[in-house]
Amino acid sequence: MAIYRFRISFEDYDDVTREIDIKSNQTFEDLHRAIHRSTGYNADKPSSFYVSTDNWIKGDEIAIHPTQRKIDNGVVLMENSKLSAFIEDPHQKFYYIYNFERPYDFHVELIKIILDNDPKIEYPYLVKSIGEAPKIIEKGNIGAVAANTTAANNDFDFLNEMDFVPEDTDELEAMGGRGINAQEEGHDDEEDEQEDEFGDGEDDYGNDDYGNDKDDY
Repeated sequence: MAIYRFRISFEDYDDVTREIDIKSNQTFEDLHRAIHRSTGYNADKPSSFYVSTDNWIKGDEIAIHPTQRKIDNGVVLMENSKLSAFIEDPHQKFYYIYNFERPYDFHVELIKIILDNDPKIEYPYLVKSIGEAPKIIEKGNIGAVAANTTAANNDFDFLNEMDFVPEDTDELEAMGGRGINAQEEGHDDEEDEQEDEFGDGEDDYGNDDYGNDKDDY
């Protein structure tokens, strides 16, 4: 029995991919659930595969948990559809939409056909996993996602209190580590110099010679 190896990638996240081996007589539902064992998503969501062209243009739909309208229109169901019945090309592609309520789009491509299955392996089998699947925000985990975001932002609160902007980095480096106190000390020195300059002049006006000159007039 042949084994199909599919590469599954997020349409909007190129750095997240999975490779899954699956028997040719297994169904699209088996592949659907295998994908979400590898992403951690809830597989019990309305989703569909579409037979695709090389340019990822969607064709015939293969659905799980379809709407009544799709059922009335005779949509093909994943649980009744063996993979081998839809493989027409050694590089067959499927466009896949997970969870129509909060959809993620995937590209699913057949990259290898293995003629003999390994009896020691339970299929579907995750061959390769690259990257972490993006988090899905749902009612049950909004608080957890918000808490993580808040914790990350708190790390930078001290910069916000200082009205820090990235351009301030150069200014801080130019100060050579002297800090704010060094500026204050420099300011005190200027005041001392001004006091000394004007202080000497006041003493001159109060000396005895100035008083004696008045008597002469």
